[in-house]
Amino acid sequence: MKLAFIGLGLIGGSIAKTIHRKSPETEIIAYDLNKSGLDLALEEGVISSASDEFSPDFFRGADVIFLCAPVHSNTAYLPLLKSVFTDDTILTDVGSVKGEINEIIEAADLGRWFVGGHPMAGTEKSGYENSSDRLVENAYYILTPSPLASSDKVEKMKELVLLMDAIPLVLTPALHDYATAAISHLPHVIAYSLVNLVKDVDDSDETMKLIAAGGFKDITRIASSSPEMWRQICLVNGSNISTLLERYIDSLSVMKDKIDNADSEYLYENFEKAKDYRDSFISASPGPIKKIYALHCDLIDESGAIATIATILASNGISIKNIGIVHNREFQDGALRVEFYTESEYDNAVSLLKKHRYVIYS
Repeated sequence: MKLAFIGLGLIGGSIAKTIHRKSPETEIIAYDLNKSGLDLALEEGVISSASDEFSPDFFRGADVIFLCAPVHSNTAYLPLLKSVFTDDTILTDVGSVKGEINEIIEAADLGRWFVGGHPMAGTEKSGYENSSDRLVENAYYILTPSPLASSDKVEKMKELVLLMDAIPLVLTPALHDYATAAISHLPHVIAYSLVNLVKDVDDSDETMKLIAAGGFKDITRIASSSPEMWRQICLVNGSNISTLLERYIDSLSVMKDKIDNADSEYLYENFEKAKDYRDSFISASPGPIKKIYALHCDLIDESGAIATIATILASNGISIKNIGIVHNREFQDGALRVEFYTESEYDNAVSLLKKHRYVIYS
């Protein structure tokens, strides 16, 4: 099998690393404008050939071509790539909005080769240097094949997804975009709006900002995501987001009316229904909103207490993403909050600090 990547950043690099680990005999080649990322991938042996200048001939003979550059960059390559396709070639992508790319594919008459993809995993980092051979593990990998793509091509993509230890799920582009608008795009819009509301209504002493913690930080954490990325998502999936936002605004209006009229029965039933549904969610696999890996622990009030914990973790090769005292513990235990970049670092930290007799709330 020969795989080719157009773009070898975080997602493309992670897929390439995963396939190289699981199937080292697979030939992997990559094109990217970032030569340093290509050089690192060559040095690590993940790819066997690289190019920072685009040429269709470079991709000749590839069984699967991954489009991992921004959508508008991918679009420019499509007419040129068609000349190297065979009947068995599969063209796929990794974008988080599928309607636009499928329309572009159809307009370019490439539907019979295209099986779109969206690995529902990622981090706040970017670039090949931050890619991981475990990034998509146990994550849903949604496939959105063109209506013209053969069932054989879809099955081959499913097999490739399973090889990566990800979970294939086949949806239409329309259903994918509507679903992700509800469980990812709309929550981001709400988080940004809620943070801006608190900013606007806070007093001159910033009392709300000072005491914000617990639930507020949890539900607004995603407002720290890239503004540019979410601007683009709102533009390309605006219709679905707007439809759901209208439904959400209607539900808020109902809630306001019930609160104004002290409708105790409705409030309880509404909260109970939401709690039951939320408790039924499966937490085993990552979704489109990135997980956080944070622990809380009790802390002795003495000089150097935080430094001691930081030293224990650092001396064992565990990187700390964020660390600080939690002054508002209305919804959580533990005076110190420590956040990590990866789940493995989190697991190791919990085990290590317990050995040092710290009380951990994980």
